[in-house]
This record gives sequence, C-alpha cells and structure tokens, in this order.
Amino acid sequence: MTDAIYYTDRLLQSDMQAYVCVTGVHGVMEAQTDERFRSILNASFLTTPDGMPTVWVGHWQGHDKMARVSGPEYMLEMCQLSVERGYTNYLYGGKPGVAEELRDSLLARFPDLKIVGTYTPPFGPLDKDQELYLERQLARVQPDILWCGISTPKQERFMSQYCGKLPVKLMVGVGAAFDVHSGHSKDAPDWVKNAGMHWFLRMLREPHRLTGRYLKNNPRFLWLMCLQLIGLRRYLIMTPARTTARPQTDRPVPVLGQRAG
Repeated sequence: MTDAIYYTDRLLQSDMQAYVCVTGVHGVMEAQTDERFRSILNASFLTTPDGMPTVWVGHWQGHDKMARVSGPEYMLEMCQLSVERGYTNYLYGGKPGVAEELRDSLLARFPDLKIVGTYTPPFGPLDKDQELYLERQLARVQPDILWCGISTPKQERFMSQYCGKLPVKLMVGVGAAFDVHSGHSKDAPDWVKNAGMHWFLRMLREPHRLTGRYLKNNPRFLWLMCLQLIGLRRYLIMTPARTTARPQTDRPVPVLGQRAG
C-alpha cells in the first residue's frame, strides 16, 4: 500500500493523466479471454492485487514483499493523502443516490476532504449528451482524482476510453468501495480477507449475481496458475519503468518535476 500511495502521489504531482486498476481473480480471468481488456490492464499506471490469491501467487514466484491493495482500503488511504496535499476528488458510479451517500460518509470521516462533484452514470455506455454533460462538469471543477465505481470490467473500459479526454489527472476503478463506504455493503473482516475467502463471503451475500462468476473463474484461475507454476505455461512479464528509488518514509513524498510510471 505504501508503494501504491507513493507512486500515485508522484503522478498527481506531475502533468500526466492515467488510471489505476484494482484487480483480483475476476479481472485476471477476464484478461485471459479478452485481449482488449488485457491491454487495458497492462496500460494502466498501476494494477494492484485486490485479493490474497493474487498476492500468494506473487509470493510463490519470489515477490515476498507483495501485499494486498484493495479498492476500499486504497480509497481511504488516498482520501487521507488528499487531505494532506489538497487533492480534489470526484465520485462517478454507484446506483442512484449511492455517490451522494458515499460523499457524506467520506466527509464525515475526513472533514477537510475536498469532494467537488458526483455523477451516477446510466447502466450502459454514455450517450453523446451524457458524455458532454460529464465533460463540462469536470471542466468546471477540475478534479485531481475521479473514483470510478461501476464494477469490473466496465470501469476499466470506461477509464481506458476517457483517460486523456476528460479533464482529470487520475481515474481509479474501485468497484465495491462505493457500496462498502456508503454503508450499502458490509466489508469483510480482516481475517476473512487474509484467509483469501472474501470472494466466498461476497458470494453468500449476493448469490444470484456472483455464484456463476466465482464458480467459473476460480477453478480456471487455479488450473492456469498450476500450469504456470510448474512451467507448462508462460506469460510475458511487464516491468514498469520506474528508476527513482522510493524514500523510506512513513508518508510518501512526491518527486517534483519528474514523470511517474
């Protein structure tokens, strides 16, 4: 998490525009069958491990310092950083009324947080009028961060499509964080997350929506990881071009004048 916040801070201090994908097994498996979606994840500024199964895979492959960076936790850390740095935030997503409830919840937790707007998008793609409305609203408030909560893979497709087109420095797809922090969904206890069973708890809470996804993706994920770990299947390793070492501080310090990524 410290690394994720540090590099995000550097990005926001630069003149770049980018997006962050918070990705678990669902996103990884979507990328196996959808080349366009895979390219969206690979083109992100950061793609973070949303759940413990991806973290364990990282450990098995020698990345012993890898740790979970989930959407709800990353959002709270970035809200704290936004208070310290003065970054402005915009909430895009959720069912009708959820973005406003999320705004009120975050402001109760971070009274000095700057939330400059909210928007509840339609279920499908934006039409031309909706797109123009959103663009004008963002141009008026000029947010640093747009939090996108419309679930995977829709939120990643949205960020990829509009990154560089909308007047916002950073887009972050956080999915369930909208419902968790607005109080519409209860977050899992830490012991459930650390045991890698968050998916099971979510399936029990939303069986009609999630059972098919998990029963399809989880066995496929295990099978493909077994093939990879025993050497029968290989994947291209993408190495981020970061040349500046991160200072060992409790709170990340931006490297001004340098481009992140």
